[in-house]
Amino acid sequence: MSLRVERPGMLTSLQDLGRYGYQKYGVVVSGAMDSISLRIANLLVGNKENEAGLEMTLMGGSFLVEEDLLIAVTGGDLAPVIEEESIPLWRPVWIKKGSLLRFRASRSGCRTYMAVAGGFDVQEVLGSKSTYLRGELGGLKGRALSAGDKLTCGGAAHRFQHLKSSAGAISFAATAWHVNPEPFINLKETVIRVIRGGEFDYFTESSRDRFFKEDFRITPNSDRMGYRMEGTPLEMTDSFELLSEPVTNGTIQVPKDGNPIILLADRQTTGGYPKIAQVATVDLPLLAQKKPGEIVRFKEVSLAEAEQLYLRQELQLEKLKAGLSLKVDETA
Repeated sequence: MSLRVERPGMLTSLQDLGRYGYQKYGVVVSGAMDSISLRIANLLVGNKENEAGLEMTLMGGSFLVEEDLLIAVTGGDLAPVIEEESIPLWRPVWIKKGSLLRFRASRSGCRTYMAVAGGFDVQEVLGSKSTYLRGELGGLKGRALSAGDKLTCGGAAHRFQHLKSSAGAISFAATAWHVNPEPFINLKETVIRVIRGGEFDYFTESSRDRFFKEDFRITPNSDRMGYRMEGTPLEMTDSFELLSEPVTNGTIQVPKDGNPIILLADRQTTGGYPKIAQVATVDLPLLAQKKPGEIVRFKEVSLAEAEQLYLRQELQLEKLKAGLSLKVDETA
């Protein structure tokens, strides 16, 4: 065994990039809330981008490292430490066997991702290792991690072998360089870019105006299925009934109380509420890092702009891959 869970934290689960191809059967996608952080964590340890990692929410867990591990921690900062020495984020870190890796309360962001070289050795369900908590599907027995759980890693680390020797008498060693996350996700940003939804014109002019000019607060009644927002209620021009239609990650629905709901990773496959907007894919990771109580504001972009923003991010990721390939055999 490579990792033993001493303390699971508030909500820790195994997530990859999702379970696609089964929504027509009512099977939700799930996957990492902040997919870009998970992808970069995997790249840092030499995994495929879609490999499963640990997603920790707001309060992290504690893990006994039972074998030498190469890890990377990305996303929000849950203050990881070994023997009170801080583990740096956004870079490869070699951890010695017998070390206790602890994550604490969030200092920034909402979700932290930890990838291990070789990935986690759990069975895929419908082509994915992601945990769908409500459906008790995938991951480790379809549930969040619990104290005493043991996680097996898929293979030994072959990257950054120099870190093992450079650790010396201490419990871990990290590269001197790191990935700058800001081109991918800036946790200080509060503006979420959206395109108009299918029923945007069904809302009153004042509601459409307020949607882009006023702040909305993420309520505590939010989870991986969706963020419930609170602000001045949005109103329709006329009451009408919609047939249920397919929804996707980032669909913003408005129920009768006028407070938007942003559907996220564990969203249902269809929905019948009017859709005022759709979050641009490039901003979904940023949204996933917002905590209950935080304020966001929506900014309209065109479909073409949203596509260009996404393509630009993917180009940055390709450049990162190329740069990391040159780092494998370098010293820290």
